[in-house]
Amino acid sequence: MEQRGPWKKLKEEERYATPWISVSHHDIIDPSGREGIYGVVHFKNLAVGIIPLDEDGNTWIVGQYRYPIKAYSWEIIEGGGSREQPPLESARRELREEAGIEAARWTEVLRMDLSNSASDEVAIIFVAQGLTFHEPEPDHNEELALRKLPFSEVVSMVMRGELRDSLTVAGVLKVDRMISEGAIALQK
Repeated sequence: MEQRGPWKKLKEEERYATPWISVSHHDIIDPSGREGIYGVVHFKNLAVGIIPLDEDGNTWIVGQYRYPIKAYSWEIIEGGGSREQPPLESARRELREEAGIEAARWTEVLRMDLSNSASDEVAIIFVAQGLTFHEPEPDHNEELALRKLPFSEVVSMVMRGELRDSLTVAGVLKVDRMISEGAIALQK
């Protein structure tokens, strides 16, 4: 038996696995003392999100069809990264692949648990500045559209509910606040 805070895990069994996730079934005793079950989705990678900002206050968002929600989504540049390497390495790779952008300056702005009632997925969001531009190099299974917009317009899109991706909403609102407080400066 494993104690997890007020919960007790009696048994764990992996029920499904892919290269990206695994799903396990847990027999547990809940905080009230009752026996029950819990399903946990384990993400094998970290989620990384990147908000590139140029000196004029512009950023880039990526559009793509998201299979699980059966809809097209506009969002910040994001992807997965191995838990075995520094998150910044994964962020640098994703920014180059999806947008063709490299950055001289990086600031980590947010770490968050994406759905902690059912999964252990962790996201880390960065701001990238001091940008240089190249051709994007998306993965073979990505069909991406790229848009350059004023960051203030992206904030408005979040506030209007047009951008709904969790990394996008949290990252954009945090960066907007950091800019207004002077914690992130647009630099020439």
